[in-house]
This record gives sequence, C-alpha cells and structure tokens, in this order.
Amino acid sequence: MNTPKTAGPRMRPLPALIFASRWLQLPLYLGLILAQAVYVFHFWVELVHLIEAAFGNAQALDTLVKSVGYLPPADGQVKLNETLIMLVVLGLIDVVMISNLLIMVIVGGYETFVSRMNLEGHPDQPEWLDHVNASVLKVKLATAIIGISSIHLLKSFISAANIDQKTLLWQTLIHLTFLASALAIAATDRLLGHGHQPSGDAH
Repeated sequence: MNTPKTAGPRMRPLPALIFASRWLQLPLYLGLILAQAVYVFHFWVELVHLIEAAFGNAQALDTLVKSVGYLPPADGQVKLNETLIMLVVLGLIDVVMISNLLIMVIVGGYETFVSRMNLEGHPDQPEWLDHVNASVLKVKLATAIIGISSIHLLKSFISAANIDQKTLLWQTLIHLTFLASALAIAATDRLLGHGHQPSGDAH
C-alpha cells in the first residue's frame, strides 16, 4: 500500500504571505509571452516583404531597404542583391535568437522563481530545464545575449558604408564587454559550484 504523503508544517501568516508574493511575477511572464507574440508577427511581416520583393514587388523592396538601413547605390536603382538579402535574413535570425532568449527567461524564470511546471518525463521538456537554477539561467542568458550582439555586429560590418566608424568601434567594444562579462559570470559560477561540492578523499 502506498503511504499518503504527510503535509509539511503550517507556515505562519507573514512567511506564507512573503512566499506567496512570488506569484506577483506571473503577470511579468505573461507579458513576455505577449512580447514574443509581437516578435512572431514582426518576423512574418519581414519574411512576407522579402518574398514579395523576390517576386518583384517594388513597395516591399523599398520597405526592406528602409527597415535594414541599406544604402542604395549611386544611380538610385535598388535591387534585391546578396547584401540586402543577407541583412534581411540576419534580421530574421536576430528575431529568432531574441525569441529563444524570451523562452529561456519565461520557462526558466517561472520554473526557478515561481512554481514547478512538473515537466519530468514530458517528451518536449527542454534539455537544460532539468538542471536549471539561478546560476545556470544567468550563464545561459549571458550566452544568448552574446549571440544576439554578434548578429547585430555582423549586420553593422556588412553595412559598414552606412555607419560611422566611431559607432562601429563602440559596437565592437560593447560586444567585447558582453563577452568578457559572460566569461566572468561563467568563471564565478564555476568557482562557486566547486566551493559547494562536498570534499572527497584527497589523493
């Protein structure tokens, strides 16, 4: 026979209220879900414009040129060339990476700070969620931000003719700062993780 689980000690009112305050974060995660829906809509709008431009729609091509900040040639005749396609595709990849970042914040943050989702055994459970905690989530977010910054920097290098050199230099420095910060976070997490491991036999 299965023994019924015994309830834990009853919490006092004030600690129970403080612990229940974690549910105040729920509207924040719901808001991030709505923000992700906006990104999905933006992705499809840009993709439709790209497809229409590929079929010769001049208005869609003009919209793409304005959205990516592409500098038209001296003769003023804008064509859907490889550079413009690459800039649009990098913009789409940027949207996907930001969407992935939102998923990590929504799912990982809710699981870590609000309530368990009981996804154990679910076929679609993310691989990283079974060992997620605040430190792991922080490192993964830093890595995702580096990826997003890399896409932005690559777009700037491709359209370097449209960007001031000082701006390009600052973007590179900011990207290197993100990279150094992520390495520092990962190193700190590794040191703290080793510090919490039980000491074994010294050999």
